[in-house]
Amino acid sequence: MPGQRVKGHADVVGMWVTADGHIRQELRADGRYDEARGGRRSAYTGRYTVTGSHIDYVDDSGFTATGDIRDGVLYHEHLVLRREEEQA
Repeated sequence: MPGQRVKGHADVVGMWVTADGHIRQELRADGRYDEARGGRRSAYTGRYTVTGSHIDYVDDSGFTATGDIRDGVLYHEHLVLRREEEQA
């Protein structure tokens, strides 16, 4: 079920941020994502689906990526992101 929490699936909706704040990835409840990089807003946008703790991304430009949630941390390709409220 795109972007929605389903029993047995990770709750991923919210803002995920790298430790330096350079990359901010918003995972929305409607199954869409919006990723900012530095001062570049909406650098990447697209849709995502969640299966268990695994995330599959399909960018609006057509490329794909993956991610996994482990111990509350989002490992997205080479990035490590935490929920924004956990950055403080």
